[in-house]
Amino acid sequence: MTGLFEEGAPRPLADRLRPEHIDDIVGQDHLLSDDAPLGRMLRAGRLASLVLWGPPGSGKTTIARVMAGHVDLAFESLSAVFSGVADLRRVFERARERRVAGTGTLLFVDEVHRFNRAQQDGFLPSVEDGTVILVGATTENPSFELNAALLSRCQVMVLRRLDDAALELLLERAERLEGCELPLSDDGRAALRAMADGDGRFLLNMAEELLRLPSTDRFDAAGLAALVLRRAPVYDKNREEHYNLISALHKSLRGSDVDAALYWLARMLAGGEDPAYILRRLTRFASEDIGLADPQALGHALACWDAWDRLGAPEGELAMAQCVIFLATAPKSNAAYRAFGAASQAARETGSLMPPAHILNAPTRLMKDLGYGAGYRYDHDAEHGFSGQEHFPDGMERRRFYHPVERGFERDIIRRLAYWDRLRQRAGG
Repeated sequence: MTGLFEEGAPRPLADRLRPEHIDDIVGQDHLLSDDAPLGRMLRAGRLASLVLWGPPGSGKTTIARVMAGHVDLAFESLSAVFSGVADLRRVFERARERRVAGTGTLLFVDEVHRFNRAQQDGFLPSVEDGTVILVGATTENPSFELNAALLSRCQVMVLRRLDDAALELLLERAERLEGCELPLSDDGRAALRAMADGDGRFLLNMAEELLRLPSTDRFDAAGLAALVLRRAPVYDKNREEHYNLISALHKSLRGSDVDAALYWLARMLAGGEDPAYILRRLTRFASEDIGLADPQALGHALACWDAWDRLGAPEGELAMAQCVIFLATAPKSNAAYRAFGAASQAARETGSLMPPAHILNAPTRLMKDLGYGAGYRYDHDAEHGFSGQEHFPDGMERRRFYHPVERGFERDIIRRLAYWDRLRQRAGG
């Protein structure tokens, strides 16, 4: 119910521009067009319980409100930040009363991932019996944050960050509503959209501040930067964005895409990522994806880590960038990574096989009497410095785990291995 004076109370521009019809929602055509998942549901006049997963300002709350109106459902809204079990019980009770009267209820839960596991389980009976159509909104990956039981009863819809065209459409709507143009040049306008970083709410809040300015000046990108605060990049060091960006950095390095790798490094540093985490991943990459194709890679990564420890930020960031460039442009091989994986599998399969006696040390008389060390040939005394003796356990066939690639230093290793194979066959013959 609207209060006596509420209608005349000031409302933020973002709220006044909130769409009331599904066709007015921008940037989510992949969900809302006639042949898209939500579009088909709405055309059929029915809704299933949903989880709307997307970045801030992408329209999750707006979509829930519009859907409720489109299919004539009562709209109930809760925030998991401020609500508890008692609030849920009251909502469910009102929903049951409406259901008796023939009206359904859409329950919108913002930040649904903030409910604990027991609270999430509390939704299940009311969702299963149709007391409520649940629409949860989250900025976090539902796979990690929501109960499997709740997820199995909801369809997950992924919202996209608003693209440049969608943000421009919001600015045009704001100008029409206010009856005046934003005091921005073309590059200032583009800078404002870039500052929003796909967040429609942030964009409209900034537009509202600009429309209130008494000045008639038109601001370019530099002037705009002096007026408003830049939106911090969406980045959570403990959640999905953390893993998304390190994956992007790692795969850019693996793909030898040096420019993309530098970009993802910069994104992680701008988001406040722990440099030690990045350095650990760079060091791992040097062994996992370069290995002996360039034996200097691991030393370079460790030197970079040492430089960071000595310099800190911001000077140490240059050493990190240098390391990323080195790793991205180095020849790649995962032969060492695959070799150790294969050897580990063989070790699990073969159990506790003893080494052959001839390569065992015999520090005591008893061990010598038992044959420890008997028949061992000292490689340095052999022709070519290679005895060709067997070093695998007795009863285990010789296996090849390491398969170097024809790139970088591993080309030389291939020739050495082939040379030793010939000598080994000659010694065996």
